[in-house]
Amino acid sequence: MAARRTERLLNLVICLLHTRSFLTAERIRELVPGYEEAPSDEAFKRMFERDKEDLRDLGIPMETGIGAYDDEIGYRVVRTDYALPDITLEPDEAAAIGLAARMWSTATLGGPATRALRKLEAAGVEVTPLPEGLQPRADSAGVALPVVADAAREGRRLRFDYRGASEASPATRRVEPWGTVWWRGRWYLAGQDLDRKAPRVFRLSRIVGEPVAEGAVGSVVVPDGLDLTALVSSFDSGAADAQARLQVRRDRGIGLRRQAVDVAEHNADWDLLTVPYIDADRLVEQVLPYGPDVVLLAPEEARAVLVRRLRTLVGVPA
Repeated sequence: MAARRTERLLNLVICLLHTRSFLTAERIRELVPGYEEAPSDEAFKRMFERDKEDLRDLGIPMETGIGAYDDEIGYRVVRTDYALPDITLEPDEAAAIGLAARMWSTATLGGPATRALRKLEAAGVEVTPLPEGLQPRADSAGVALPVVADAAREGRRLRFDYRGASEASPATRRVEPWGTVWWRGRWYLAGQDLDRKAPRVFRLSRIVGEPVAEGAVGSVVVPDGLDLTALVSSFDSGAADAQARLQVRRDRGIGLRRQAVDVAEHNADWDLLTVPYIDADRLVEQVLPYGPDVVLLAPEEARAVLVRRLRTLVGVPA
């Protein structure tokens, strides 16, 4: 559904850009592919109103006026208002954009991020490699992020399988989504858990498979004055209440060494680190980028998560 909606919005922009006169809503309904899916006039009006609001949110300047041969209000987009001026980037600005694109390299938006980097390089921007251990990326939200974000924006209920931190197998959750939040390097969904009848926060990387959006658009009402970040933070204690033992190759694992509360020499090539951590999933995501330079020795809970992640990476059933 999200892909069809995006395609319809793109068709609408193209249509409004290529007209000099104002087009009425009925004329737009005839010309723009996607609106034929509306089962009734009322459904089309709701769909068109949502699309106009989306274009305004995207900063696309839509003009309204009366055409030369019509008495009804029409719409158009003036090319001079829509076109962007030439964009020049200072070295630090280009570096920031390159950093942001790399962050998405392993997530759902990896394809667009890679194309953006190629365009930067074609324009003469040199994208240099980052220091060892500092490669940014989005957490493994997978296919969940776009589906969850669309459902929250459209006000539709969600159903998905979710594996909690202490759960051996996933359980089905039914949620009224209020919004998504990027908090401490992870994507979270905040909303009303319909089965537990209480607000809950869900880490997107723990959603198993693809969520399903259900119900009519606008059926979910977000509480007035809701602070999503405050809600997510209230479910995250943020305190590292456990410790992991890591074997780290000498002069490697700089990021882990900075977090360590104890570093001891193991032999001529390896050190033993004691690193505080909040949960096993987050610890494993810190360890994985170092590859063979870091060995996770304990606890067993984190080792099990690491094995499961490695099996997934090489395509071996967990």
